[in-house]
Amino acid sequence: MFGLRGERDLRDILTGRVSAVDGSVVEVLFARGRVPPLLSKLILNSDGREIVLEVNAHKSDTVAIALAVASTNGVARGDTVAYYGEALVMPVGNGVLGRMLDILGNPIDGEGELKNIKDWKPLHAAPSALAKVQASDEVFFTGIKAIDLLAPIPKGGKAGLFGGAGTGKTVLITEVIHNMAGHYKGVSVFCGIGERIREGEELYSEMKDSNVLKNTAIIFGQMNEPSGVRFRAAHGALTIAEHFRDSAAKDVLLIMDNVFRYVQAGAEVSGLMGRVPSRVGYQSSLDNDVASLQERIYSTAKAAITSVQAVYVPADDFSDPSAVAIFSHLSSSVVLSRQRAAMGLYPAFDPLASSSKMLDPVIVGEEHFRVAKEVKATLAQYEELKDIIAMLGFDELSDADQKVVIKARQLERFLTQPFATTQQFTGTPGARVPVEQTIDGCRRILKGDFITRNPMDFYMIGAIEEALK
Repeated sequence: MFGLRGERDLRDILTGRVSAVDGSVVEVLFARGRVPPLLSKLILNSDGREIVLEVNAHKSDTVAIALAVASTNGVARGDTVAYYGEALVMPVGNGVLGRMLDILGNPIDGEGELKNIKDWKPLHAAPSALAKVQASDEVFFTGIKAIDLLAPIPKGGKAGLFGGAGTGKTVLITEVIHNMAGHYKGVSVFCGIGERIREGEELYSEMKDSNVLKNTAIIFGQMNEPSGVRFRAAHGALTIAEHFRDSAAKDVLLIMDNVFRYVQAGAEVSGLMGRVPSRVGYQSSLDNDVASLQERIYSTAKAAITSVQAVYVPADDFSDPSAVAIFSHLSSSVVLSRQRAAMGLYPAFDPLASSSKMLDPVIVGEEHFRVAKEVKATLAQYEELKDIIAMLGFDELSDADQKVVIKARQLERFLTQPFATTQQFTGTPGARVPVEQTIDGCRRILKGDFITRNPMDFYMIGAIEEALK
């Protein structure tokens, strides 16, 4: 009936009236049989202010329940709502690169209007047919030792950074951006879901200073914005990423921080709509909500979307339904440990809880696989010996066990790394370490080449040669 951004034919306009408002949820009364379809865009006029709504459910053949993507303060019963046959859309193409946008495609970086925008696409899209999806056996190396060695990220796959509050998820995400954006040949899309304004400003400034902003689009749904904004921010970022993958045939690095806030916003919306909650208060549609996001991230024969996602874990409980729902979609899971963060081991990477489907000798090679397996075995054996050390002391261990403990402590510290994004706080320049150097360093530690050295010699260094200076 209408183009996505075309001229509106006022003769075909459908109008309704607000019948109820509850937070971000607005009930709209239309004529019988004239209720707009699901996911339609509505324009609410409240005292001269236009508020965008999205139809989320049908209560009856006359009432649509819509989700506001702006504050509903001041909205009153009887306010006029119009439907022009449109859906929520995002601008796509090269014109969005270097810009920060809200979920309606409006620039929020103070750099003026968007230029050279030739196309707009709907926020919601179905995944491609299975025949068009192509599995990739290529690894996406980040330059972060622990991840590249023990939980490598697949190109065209999904990696999750799981951790509780204060374990370093956002710092790790920022370091991935810093390391990859400058070396990445495709484009990058960053999606901030429920982010603090401080984090958004810091990210934007850092990207601008490091000259990577020109190849990056930023979609930002702020923490203080309505749940509808936070619930749709990720879909807006995916729309831009899909355009570059499918229409421009460019590889895309999609960064999302934080996916838990997407789930949390969905739970808020579900509660406001009066739906019966599921376990732990989450929405009954939790799995479907997560799948609608994750199933749009994949590789095709032309290009790939590689996604790195930060995931907050409530109360450090990895059996939480939100974490379980997200885990099932990932190819690589990086778990951050509060215990390791308390020990000052950064990144607070848990080598025994983290995993990746790419850690296979056919994909990463025999040497990488063998070293990674030995590193995990050594660290697992050290975990078993900790109780004995606590009760009897290190000296009561056998010579073989003492060597295992020394190697494990050296490995723990070697897998730490100074980050460029924390240099202003630590004064230590960041280190981006090729995976070959990581494998070589771990192999030499496992071989016992440094058995007489203090484990702290390996703390916060890049390549193993730095420990020898």
